[in-house]
Amino acid sequence: MSRLKAVIAYDGTAFAGYQIQPNMRTVQGELEMALTKIHKGEYVRTYASGRTDAGVHARAQVVHFDSNLSIPEQNWAKAMQALLPDDIVVRSVEKTNDDFHARYDAIKKEYRYRIVTSDVLDVFRRHYTLHIPQPLNITAMRAALVAVKGTYDFTSFCSLKTDIEEKTRTIYEAELVEVQDELVFRFVGNGFLYHMVRILVGTILEVGRGERTPHEMETILAARSREQAGKTAPPQGLVLWSVGYH
Repeated sequence: MSRLKAVIAYDGTAFAGYQIQPNMRTVQGELEMALTKIHKGEYVRTYASGRTDAGVHARAQVVHFDSNLSIPEQNWAKAMQALLPDDIVVRSVEKTNDDFHARYDAIKKEYRYRIVTSDVLDVFRRHYTLHIPQPLNITAMRAALVAVKGTYDFTSFCSLKTDIEEKTRTIYEAELVEVQDELVFRFVGNGFLYHMVRILVGTILEVGRGERTPHEMETILAARSREQAGKTAPPQGLVLWSVGYH
């Protein structure tokens, strides 16, 4: 058996999320269906660096799986792509150590969230950005981002639906970049909780609208209560940008 590490990209618009679910179209379901066909009907389990929700996209999701086939390493991506839909692209596949784990060996992840600020909705970006035509206070939003950099208990920025008890995470980078008519949030951390980035974005947007002050971010963190944070931003603006390993 060989362990293979695949890097995939996908448009999350038509998926019910990454993780396999009964009677739902998922990225994991499509991947495992393709790999099972390659293995002549033998089920192949995949393991990803993390889950993404319905409507969330990925530029570089990392997945590993085991195979007993002797397919040359350079042919794996083409073999998989031939059996996958157009909204999943296999960027690379390579052999890796037998003990490599896409989830547990990841040391950092980067997520980006895109917002379009033009007056008129761009129909061609509606599945990949959040449209906010109202003015936002960029300076205040950047000040709010400073407060979340570091190691904290992020309970306030985690969905109540999570089953994870340990909610301490480290955010190494948190910034807001202006690119033409878009605002792009960048978050780099050692891991992220369920809905964490979307709740952070939703809360900071409230700062941008003047509904909160940047200083409230520290109070929200200290409260360790989901009720203290803002709304969860919609999924379509979010992209799993990259996953880092040693």
